[in-house]
Formats: sequence, structure tokens, C-alpha cells
Amino acid sequence: MGYKNKLFPLIKRLVRLDYTPAASYSSRSAMEDYQKLLKTKVCIIGSGPAAHTAAIYAARAELKPILFEGWMANGIAPGGQLTTTSEVENFPGFPDGINGIELMDRCRAQSHRFGTEIFTETVNTVDFSTTPFKVFAESRTVIADSVIVATGAVAKRLEFTGSGEGANGFWNRGISACAVCDGAAPIFRNKPLAVIGGGDSAMEEATFLTKYGSMVYIIHRRDSFRASKIMQQRALDNPKIKVLWNSVVEEAYADETNGRVLGGLKVRNVVTGEVSNLKASGLFFAIGHEPATKFLGGQLELDSDGYVVTKPGTTKTSVRGVFAAGDVQDKKYRQAVTAAGTGCMAALDAEHYLQEIGSQEGKKD
Repeated sequence: MGYKNKLFPLIKRLVRLDYTPAASYSSRSAMEDYQKLLKTKVCIIGSGPAAHTAAIYAARAELKPILFEGWMANGIAPGGQLTTTSEVENFPGFPDGINGIELMDRCRAQSHRFGTEIFTETVNTVDFSTTPFKVFAESRTVIADSVIVATGAVAKRLEFTGSGEGANGFWNRGISACAVCDGAAPIFRNKPLAVIGGGDSAMEEATFLTKYGSMVYIIHRRDSFRASKIMQQRALDNPKIKVLWNSVVEEAYADETNGRVLGGLKVRNVVTGEVSNLKASGLFFAIGHEPATKFLGGQLELDSDGYVVTKPGTTKTSVRGVFAAGDVQDKKYRQAVTAAGTGCMAALDAEHYLQEIGSQEGKKD
């Protein structure tokens, strides 16, 4: 009886301590901090084919990856550039084509199915100076043994009347930023097409489009190209290519018979000021891409155009344990299928790295 009399007041004090508002608040605060600080063997930054392929491989290897898909990062919804494409006809496994958004929804679902933890937050900064690495998103921090950067690159677009999305614009209804992706679409076949640009990409895309269009116009704001001589000559020697020098597009307008698609362009000569109508069923921007690497803060080696430099034949970057996949490190091909391929490579490279440092399940440093 005496023992109980001594124990009861102590229990009351403990209960009172645990359930005071201040203690309760501290407990909630500690739990919130714990939830915001996560640890993983692999943290993937990105939301396109490269990121989700990396996630699928990493998850199947039981690495329990965390993926930040971003929220309107670089002005694009989770899923990357494919979410701005209506029909994808060159991704294997879809003989009838597939909507870009649907394709990325499927990739995301597959990542999630195998156990990838996905956060719809944008990564703002990273710390690659020490290991484990730190990845700082909008409301949480991840401590990661390895990181895969797959943030992609955004095609540069010009703004003029009719160039945008929605009811008054012809983006994805005649205007595109990827001839290889969209040039073979039925709406462009045997129709006059136009390319804006003066570099190697513009020459390459114009030449590619001659396979499908009746005529391809290269619209360039200067009186000479900056493309390499061999690429210039290849384009200039093609009888289906015509160059409009010293010219800029001022407006895109609808087709006369089908008001939903592009019908032509108003082109202004910057020397004479004359504005002319150019019939064109397709317009392709070929003025370059901007890789999403600013958030890295210069912690990875970049090339002169801002792309992450990787060791040839691998996805290894200048920082051991950090890998790069997809368009953020590929300025040549920039295709969904090549991005997916490097995503696979990055996951395998990360897995091998983790094996080397003894960081996988059941292993100790």
C-alpha cells in the first residue's frame, strides 16, 4: 500500500508533464522536423523519362529511392517536356502513339509501384561538398548517399502573337520545339514548314523536315548563319530548303479551312521593315535549350552551355557519388528514349557506387 502511495504521485507528474500544451507542442515540432529530414541511399531530382527510369531501376534494386518531381520547375509541370507534347509516336511499345502526359503518368505510376517515394516539391539547393549529400527542397531536406540529377533542359521559345498555348495560340497545334519528335506527324506531311534559327540545330532540323514537308523555310534574323560550314552547306544545297535572311516572325495565324491549326506566319524583314505572309503548316523553334542546372550552384562541372559534364560512357559527374542523366547532360540527342537509357545507366552507376562504399542494406562502413 505504501509503495502504491509513492508511485501514484509520480505517475501523475509524468502524465501531467506529457500532456501539458507546451510538451505536446514540442513533441509535434520534433515529429515535424523528423518528417522533414529524410535519409535515403539514392535521391533522384527530376520527373521526366530519365528520372523515372532511374527510379524504377533503383527501386527494383531495393535502394528505396526518394524522387523530387518538382512543382512547375522551370515552368513545366511534373513529367518534364513530354507533358507539353500532344502525341509521342517514336517511343517504343506504343505503335499507335501515346499522349505525352499519359506516357509520363505511366512512368510515374511504375516508379511508385516499385516503392519510389515521390515528393511534388522543387529542389532549390544542394550541398555536394561532403558525404552524405544534402538535397534541400521547399519543405524538407534529404540526406543521400548518392544523387541522380535528371532535371532536363527547356527548349527556348520565342514569344509573338499566336506562339503560345491555349485558344489563341498554336503551340502543339503547328508550333513545336522538336522537329525530330514531331516532324513526322500527319499535319506536317507534304505541307510547307518553317524553322527559326541559325545554328547547327536549325540546319539539322530543317534538313530532317525535308523528308516530310513540301518546302522548308529557314527564318533567320541575321544575314549569315552561325552554324558550322558543313552544316550550312548541307542545308543550302538542299533544293527543298529556302532561307529568309534578316527576318523575324511577328505573328502566327490559323489555317483557313481548319482554324484550330497553324496556317501561316507574318514575317518581317528587319532591314526593309516589310511584312509578308508565309504559308506554313508547321513552325519549329531551333534556337537552343537551357539546361536546368542553376540550382546546383556551380558544384558540378558544367560545359560552356551549362550542361552537366559526365565521364564518357557513364553518368558520373565531377563529384563522386553524383550522377547525371537525360537532357541535363545530353545536348545532342535530347530524345525521350535516350533520356530513359541514361536514367537506367545512372541507377546502375549509383548502385555500383553504393556497393563500393558499403552503403547498401546489410553492409557496414
